[in-house]
Amino acid sequence: MAHIVDNKLQALDTQFKELDIIKDNLTRQFEHHSKILASQAAQDEMWTAVLVLGFTSMELNILYSYVIEVLICLHTRMLQKLPDLVRSLPTLTSILRRKAKNKQVRIVWESVLEEYGLQERDVTALCTFFIAHGNKAEHYSANVRRMYIKDVTFMITNMVKNQALQDGLLRAVQIVEKGKAASIPETTRAPLKELMPPVKD
Repeated sequence: MAHIVDNKLQALDTQFKELDIIKDNLTRQFEHHSKILASQAAQDEMWTAVLVLGFTSMELNILYSYVIEVLICLHTRMLQKLPDLVRSLPTLTSILRRKAKNKQVRIVWESVLEEYGLQERDVTALCTFFIAHGNKAEHYSANVRRMYIKDVTFMITNMVKNQALQDGLLRAVQIVEKGKAASIPETTRAPLKELMPPVKD
């Protein structure tokens, strides 16, 4: 009789362990799906914020100018740190794609972001802005920007309600104004569109 009870207890113990494993797996799956949903929600919110910006064409051009100068700066800095990969990383898009699969590119990318005080969500915000407005916007030089807008930081803070987008744009302005992003000569306007990041799925 005791032997039968022991066998039943062992069987129950095995079943409980299996249930614990199933529970842990389900918990991990739920957490993973929750992160995906949260990320998708944040992306949707970002796109909505970018598309409903109430700026004039001139104001959008000014913001675009800061954004594109920072994106070009990131691409240039990456190539400086990875001279052997210059040919395989012709655009910022190629870097954003490659860093997901290439550890070396990812490590250098992270170091470049840290160098400029940027986070991934800042880059996402800048890329989203670029995709939404890059085809119709024009690059304004620093002198032209200052002539039209005296305080771009106030304009961003006052007009951009999405916090992630606001943070990204403000950081871009700070980087450019501190001289970390090189100014863009007139002759490079045409190739600017080639920096187009991957479009949102």
